[in-house]
Parts: sequence; C-alpha cells; structure tokens
Amino acid sequence: MLLCIDCGNTNTVFSVWDGTTFLCTLRTSTEHQRTADQYFVWFSTLMEHRKIAIDIDACIISSTVPRVVFNLRVLCDRYFGCRPLVVGKPDCMLPAPPRVDQGTQVGPDRLVNAAGAFDRHGGDLVVVDFGTATTFDVVDTDGAYVGGVISPGVNLSLEALHMAAAALPHVDVSMPEAVIGKNTVACMQSGVFWGYIGLVEGICARIRTEFGRSMKIIGTGGLTPLFAQATDVFDWVEDDLTMHGLTVIHAFNKENG
Repeated sequence: MLLCIDCGNTNTVFSVWDGTTFLCTLRTSTEHQRTADQYFVWFSTLMEHRKIAIDIDACIISSTVPRVVFNLRVLCDRYFGCRPLVVGKPDCMLPAPPRVDQGTQVGPDRLVNAAGAFDRHGGDLVVVDFGTATTFDVVDTDGAYVGGVISPGVNLSLEALHMAAAALPHVDVSMPEAVIGKNTVACMQSGVFWGYIGLVEGICARIRTEFGRSMKIIGTGGLTPLFAQATDVFDWVEDDLTMHGLTVIHAFNKENG
C-alpha cells in the first residue's frame, strides 16, 4: 500500500492507496513541531478505528511547509521501513518537468495538481485550487506546468478584513441570499463570495485569452463545491486531485527507476 501525504500551510492530509482506490483519508492540522512518533500514534489509532491494517510499503510526500518534511521522512523510515519520495526534490521525477523562469521553484502542490489533472483530463487545463492561497495552475498540451496565478485564499482574506478593521466581525464563508447585504455580516459574506466568483471567472477568462486555446477548468480544494453552485466556469470539480496526482508521480518514478 502507498501512503500519500499532502502537507499544506493549514492542514496535512494522509491517504492510503491500495493500487485501486483510496482506503481512507485522514486530516490533521499542520504543526512543524509534531514528531514522527506523534504522527504515528495519531495515524495508527485512526487506522485501527477504521479496521484497516497498516501495511504501508511506499510513501510519497508533497509539502509546502519545508520544516515538517524531516519528521515525515523519519515517520516513513522508522515505522514503515521505506524511503519516501518528496515532490520537488532531485530524486523525484515528474512525468512532465515544469517550464518556468530559470531559478523558479514551483510549489510541490502545484506540480502534483498538474500531474493529477493531466492524467485524468489531458492537457490545456487550468486547475483552480481553493486552499490557504487560491491558486491557478496552467497545464500545457503535454502535461507540463507552465505558470499560473497566486491570490490570497478566501479564509485568509476574511481574517485580514477582520484583523484590519476593528468594527468588522469574523464571519464564515457562505453563499449569501442576495448580492446586496442588509447588515454588516451579509455585506462581508457577499463581498467575499461574489468577489471570489468574479476573481475566478475573470482570471480564467484572461488565461484562456492569453493562452489562445479553449481550456478546461478544474476546481479542487475544500471550498470548491460551495463556489461551484454559483458559476458554470468549472468543467469538473474534484476533491481528491492532489492525492491522485501523488499516485501518478509515484507510479511514474516506480516505472522509470
């Protein structure tokens, strides 16, 4: 079984792949001080609760938080007896290397999303990922990541608004009943929700124009289903795209030595 680990700025996700399907997906908060032993206690307890045998023989890691990678490496070595592949490191090959400015380091999560999206949908794609940041990843005809856009995430924008303006409360992200809010909370929810709808639609339209092709739009990330209710910009919405991308990259490395 393959253990796929996706470590983001807010959450770290563990998924167990048996070669055909994901047996389970487990989520914990990202904390750089968490040790390999703590990871294993948490992981093994939940696996036992789900009555899934811990028979991990390979691991792959994608992390946008470099400080946690060491302890995740120790986890894989100490408890699963394997050396993990780490996306973005020299020994981890990609099906299609990125084509970006020399010296640019592309976030591992963006490379993984590109690999997963290309495997499922072919090339000429824009992958919109609603995470701590809202990212737009452009995938060329051959599956290579060729650039994109990074904007503040939805929750990050709400938190900044609350922190910077003393009179404004903290609100949750939701689809408002109307664009014109009749109270402060409704006004803030409308601004964020419809503002991000406009952001996604506008940036995707500009990418299509600049790229000169009719591109497919893939939505992923926890908030995608919420925003997909109010726009037809997405051709597909996928909640396991990153994990699928990790299995694709692992299989490519296994086949190519």
